[in-house]
Amino acid sequence: MRNNVNAPKQQDAPVGGRVFFSNVRRSLEGEDEITLVSVGVDIGSSTSHLVFSRLVLERLDNRYIVSERTVLHESDVLLTPYASDQSIDAKALGEFIHAQYEQAGIEPGKIDTGALILTGVAVRRSNSRAIADLFAAQAGKFVSVSAGDALETTLAAFGSGAAARSVRETARVMNIDIGGGTTKIAVCENGELVDLTAVDIGARILALDAKGAVVRLEEAGRRFAQEVGLDLQLGQIVAPADLERMVERMADRIFEVAGTSTPDAISQSLLRLEPLLAKKMPDVLTFSGGVSEYVYGRETQVYGDLGPMLAKAVRAKAETWGPRLEVPDQGIRATVIGASQYTIQVSGSTIYVEPASILPLRNVPVIAPQLDLTADTLNVQDIAENIQRALRRLDLHEGEQAVTLCYRWQGSATFQRLDAFCRAVVQGMRAVLNQGHPLLLVGEADCGGLVGIHCHEELHISSPVLSIDGITLKELDFIDIGAMLETSGAVPVVIKSLVFPGTCGLGRTALQP
Repeated sequence: MRNNVNAPKQQDAPVGGRVFFSNVRRSLEGEDEITLVSVGVDIGSSTSHLVFSRLVLERLDNRYIVSERTVLHESDVLLTPYASDQSIDAKALGEFIHAQYEQAGIEPGKIDTGALILTGVAVRRSNSRAIADLFAAQAGKFVSVSAGDALETTLAAFGSGAAARSVRETARVMNIDIGGGTTKIAVCENGELVDLTAVDIGARILALDAKGAVVRLEEAGRRFAQEVGLDLQLGQIVAPADLERMVERMADRIFEVAGTSTPDAISQSLLRLEPLLAKKMPDVLTFSGGVSEYVYGRETQVYGDLGPMLAKAVRAKAETWGPRLEVPDQGIRATVIGASQYTIQVSGSTIYVEPASILPLRNVPVIAPQLDLTADTLNVQDIAENIQRALRRLDLHEGEQAVTLCYRWQGSATFQRLDAFCRAVVQGMRAVLNQGHPLLLVGEADCGGLVGIHCHEELHISSPVLSIDGITLKELDFIDIGAMLETSGAVPVVIKSLVFPGTCGLGRTALQP
């Protein structure tokens, strides 16, 4: 109900509230069709690759939707280069990325938007800093995501097409993403990710040279070797029969974790996330990640790891496991984001911002927990726990960065209901607030100002508060929030919706008056 009285002058805001693409200098408001060039960059522990795309957005009433997505160039897949200190060799990686831009025939300055996804060891501070430097000139255009196990599992579930398939076939779909270091398991129903876990099993937990000698041995690799009676050391030559026994055990563990029975103590010790909650078999099974290329016979080249052997063992078990085995929309490129599609909405004018100096905000991740806000008496504990689960799902639960909570208010805005909701929000977002970040709230219904005032003045939280309404968001969105528009008391919001390969229908944009 109240705007901050110390709002910045209008010259600090985008002219007319519009947000322009840096390359074409056009506003979404000005045209019925917008074409964007995007790039998705996936840099992981084992492999790195890029996808260049063209997105066509068409106006539909007062919204824009992605009407066409064309892959312009899929890069080679590079074994992620390492320096002698086991950090990522940024120079070699930069040369590879430069070469892929040249092969695509696209200059970096012609990219409108993109997403940089860092997984595994690429997330480590020294690596992420060096990698970020490679894209420094395009920093304003890129969403950069450091993907831990939960977020990487989520990206694979959507990028592989498992979520879309669950809608298309009205089925419970499980996607198993097997990479170099970990296996991520996701279960989708009705287009939503309903369960997930990850386990320390991957193709490069052991690597061999051309002579069959061990040149890389992770702790998980050592443990699997010990399970089958092997005491492996670097430099040791391993017989193929011994490797086959190892990968058979690895495949057993994957399906034990994915199955309906409780995993034994050894399998549970390999888990990187909580075990799957629902003990219900899927209807459909798909595989993604690097190993999936061997599972479906799309790759035959050997890279000195366990990939081909593990794929053979996994495929054999999958064919007799029960669920129907299908080919995913994307395999090794499942976690590559096709583009970060810039969209724009304008908030309602019943907003609360205190202090005004927290604006503008850039590249803030969004959580959108399913909250039951229909009851006359709201359950504070349930709402707080749902918020915390959403933070964990996207690896945001440590509170290391600001997070936007998107909610859908239902029912009347009585003091009692507002108080319960706000207390639940503060409790659920405690880890973020304790790190000094602002409380950022986005709702659809016309009550953003009331929620913000209550959090700040009734609950007396010391954190800055921004509460806006009239905006529709979803999980895996990132948003920019501009300075307040003096003429309307609203704020421009740029939404960067992750558009996955093969699922362009997930992208959308809206411009609200």
